Amino acid sequence: GPFLIGCDKTYTGVIRLDGRSLAEYRLDALRAATAWVPQEAFLFSATVAENIALARPQAAQDEIEQMARLADLHEDIGRLPDGYETRVGERGVTLSGGQRQRVAIARALLADARLLLLDDALSAVDTATETRILGHLREARRGRSTVIVTHRLSAVADADLIVVLEHGRLIETGSHAELLALDGWYARQWQYQ
Repeated sequence: GPFLIGCDKTYTGVIRLDGRSLAEYRLDALRAATAWVPQEAFLFSATVAENIALARPQAAQDEIEQMARLADLHEDIGRLPDGYETRVGERGVTLSGGQRQRVAIARALLADARLLLLDDALSAVDTATETRILGHLREARRGRSTVIVTHRLSAVADADLIVVLEHGRLIETGSHAELLALDGWYARQWQYQ
């Protein structure tokens, strides 16, 4: 079925980053400017702190903890046997799916990239946790672009622009209020969800 992309800028014709067309960038520069959090986050057999600091290995402990707070993970880590020094095991098997996603979000926030792409990265957390994380992201990422790909409409309700795709084709675009007024697919799904 359709899925949604929420972002904070409206573009026509050309996608730009810092005012320049993406075609003008070298691939390595685009990668450096982007932090991506996939639905199935990859974790290494290392400590929680080391997994968060993967984006910036020289990060101080207080920076790591601040990113964990933004990802609504700090309290969960406090309940682990060794806190931030708990080894997560191969592929993070000692953590729940939602905790693994939040470690990956904290890692991406620590990278402090100009573009953050959350690719269904909140699917394993409940809606209350999602709401807290999105609120933290709005504050922490003010002035930078965040793209959220999701099937859960609540994740994009506050986005500046929502793009509804069905089978790879754009079927609706607008803000939450504009899409509700259209009374199309988005409005029907909003009422259903």
